[in-house]
Amino acid sequence: MTVWDRPEPPTRPVPLDRERIVAAAIALADEGGLEAVSLRKVAARLDVGPMRLYGYISTKEELFDLMVDEVYAEILPGEQPGDWREVLRILAHRTRQAALRHEWLADLLGGRPALGPNALAVTEATLAAFDGLADLETVMRAVETVSAYFTGAIRREIANLRAERATGLSERDWQRASGPHVMRMLATGRFPALAKVVHDGTEVDAEASFATGLDWVLDAVAAKLARPPA
Repeated sequence: MTVWDRPEPPTRPVPLDRERIVAAAIALADEGGLEAVSLRKVAARLDVGPMRLYGYISTKEELFDLMVDEVYAEILPGEQPGDWREVLRILAHRTRQAALRHEWLADLLGGRPALGPNALAVTEATLAAFDGLADLETVMRAVETVSAYFTGAIRREIANLRAERATGLSERDWQRASGPHVMRMLATGRFPALAKVVHDGTEVDAEASFATGLDWVLDAVAAKLARPPA
């Protein structure tokens, strides 16, 4: 039985419910990442005994599932967008925005599908946009491909933000610090393609890079959908 199927226990003298528990857990994760979340710490924030929480949540993994589904409520668009391309674009950008607000989300994206009601609503809205456009196999591959792109891009962006905090160096500062080593390596002549990128490439901010890559992936999906079935 999943956490969504299991009823909550009756109210006790100190009011408690899954909504309050999840809100406290998200606040802890926003402050210190998933490693800052434990049932003991959540109970302390709510000023209740840890054993009280086990009437609502059996494991930390269940708590993570509930946290993710709460964030999916932020990802779900208020109104159904237009065509499939707009639906996937909005899904990607809203997921990125949610991950920037809740960096721990990047650690839980991917893997097995989320099964909470908000996550299922996001999946339903996404699949509904393809209704009648292609066979089910093509639709599933299209959604998986776009999801794989934005999940990877989000994880990379969050990893860079964490590296900045851990080292105290911005991206530009890190490049300056690493510059002498990189120049020595390029001077060997062993990396001509990389040298061209270093000397002639232009910097693009994370948001623009994300949007450009997403458009390229969506273009590829559009080309596949436009191709007549074999």
